[in-house]
Amino acid sequence: MTENPAAPSRRRALVCLPTYDEKENVGPMTDAILAATPDVDILVIDDNSPDGTGKLADAIAAREPRVKVLHRAGKEGLGKAYLAGFDWALRQGYALVLEMDADFSHDPKYLPGMLEASKEADLVLGSRNIEGGGTVNWGIIRKIISRGGSLYARTILGLPVRDLTGGFKCFRREVLEAIDLGSVECTGYAFQIELTYRTVRRGFRVKEIPIVFVDRRVGHSKMSKRIVVEALRKVWSIRRSNFR
Repeated sequence: MTENPAAPSRRRALVCLPTYDEKENVGPMTDAILAATPDVDILVIDDNSPDGTGKLADAIAAREPRVKVLHRAGKEGLGKAYLAGFDWALRQGYALVLEMDADFSHDPKYLPGMLEASKEADLVLGSRNIEGGGTVNWGIIRKIISRGGSLYARTILGLPVRDLTGGFKCFRREVLEAIDLGSVECTGYAFQIELTYRTVRRGFRVKEIPIVFVDRRVGHSKMSKRIVVEALRKVWSIRRSNFR
């Protein structure tokens, strides 16, 4: 993919959209993002999806200049995909960098509110755990795991954020430049916890805005008990890290 650096004033914001076997979602999702945010670009980060998601994303980018595609050799975890996208966004000169799921769990309708909130905050979090937020199509066990995981991490790390495990975020570029992305340890579920922890430790302003998280429309969830247990262990590693 040819890169054309541009000043942040020309390219205000970029949505990083990691994909792996999201062929049925990537088209509708990019359409929805483009419609919700006329001044935002999209970077599809595809990890060599066996179902052809990457090729479909290339076709979308060929007809829509606001869509870019970053191809990676294989699946290395969500965190690695986001880090590659963040690096691309910073080199391209974007002022704001957003992350969200490609399966409609994160509704693009919240993007304008996140961008507006970024005028007063360095990191904006789409939160399920504050007033006005919530989840749809979740069983009681999953709700307990999600809220309990955030409470567990918040307590151990001493953070005021109520939704630490959510992946719907908007960063100012200054945050990503300051939190030493090259030394990020976590690549799975705990990746989101670590980024927020680093942001707070650097003294940046964090704001949560309410979102309703809806379980994916098409395909199967990539969440598992193993991923959750690994994340709970990683919280202690984050706390012991030398990051200051």
